Amino acid sequence: MSPQLPYDQNHFEDVLVSPRYLAGSNGSGEAGFAPVAHWPHHHLDEGPCQLLVTSPDQRIRIGWFGDDFELWKITAAEEAAPATRWTATFNHVTPAEIVAGLTSALVHDYAGADPYDGSGRFLASPSLYWVDAVRPLIEAGWRRKATERGTVEIVAPDGQAGVLIDNRLSAWDDENVTLWAGPPGWGTRAEAVFTARTPSHLIAATAAAMADPTPVIRSRHRLHRKMEQLVTLTPVAPPTPQIPRAPTPLDVRRTAVAQAVHRAARVPQTAADLRIMAARSRTATSAQIRSGKPAHLPGTLPPASSPAQRRYSR
Repeated sequence: MSPQLPYDQNHFEDVLVSPRYLAGSNGSGEAGFAPVAHWPHHHLDEGPCQLLVTSPDQRIRIGWFGDDFELWKITAAEEAAPATRWTATFNHVTPAEIVAGLTSALVHDYAGADPYDGSGRFLASPSLYWVDAVRPLIEAGWRRKATERGTVEIVAPDGQAGVLIDNRLSAWDDENVTLWAGPPGWGTRAEAVFTARTPSHLIAATAAAMADPTPVIRSRHRLHRKMEQLVTLTPVAPPTPQIPRAPTPLDVRRTAVAQAVHRAARVPQTAADLRIMAARSRTATSAQIRSGKPAHLPGTLPPASSPAQRRYSR
């Protein structure tokens, strides 16, 4: 039987993760759904799609497939019933904050659309220039690398994220733009895939969220071990202050003695004071020798002169 590992409290602490594209999923889609919180929500009990959020006219659909590899599926159509015009999918490793880049742009486009003529910027044709879809990445310092003819790949400065564009002739439903982040692997590679007719400005909005330098919050235990070596982690909460222990009786006595010594040291002991004290002592000693009686020093009681006085003095 293997020994039990000690409990690590830091394993469950919240941390800020940077760069965000390597943060992975936080286990929920809250950030991605936040921009469309006011749209109709449909909770589905059966089927792989667990939550479907639609625009009021149902032309835009945002599906959450909680148990699938492709966690998000977002589509847009000219009408509620016909086939979709374009599709974007995000896998289970993609941070929801990146999905929010697309959903935020869709909300903006839908707000400016005319609900009666079936138009909307979210249905616009893609630009003829591939650079329009990835301009935020280029402006963030991502660089193009050599690839096969007809494709374009742009990679982040750390080499851990990029976008691959396939410019070769393809059908309207072919997947030709892929945003990726993280090392290859089921639990480490995030992917966002867009079909050929996805409007360029929507891909750019997703890319901008990907390149955003703002860190995101994750519970440390949700980070893949390979990712911990590639990201910068900063604790969200400040370190817990140390609670001072209660003083012991010995501590109390030591403090009292130290305070007494301190007070005594503050009593003025000048040379004049010392001479006066010495003179008083000599005077009292001489008087005692002459009278044969104990000297009455200042600050003491005089000796009893009669039996009655001695009785009361006792």
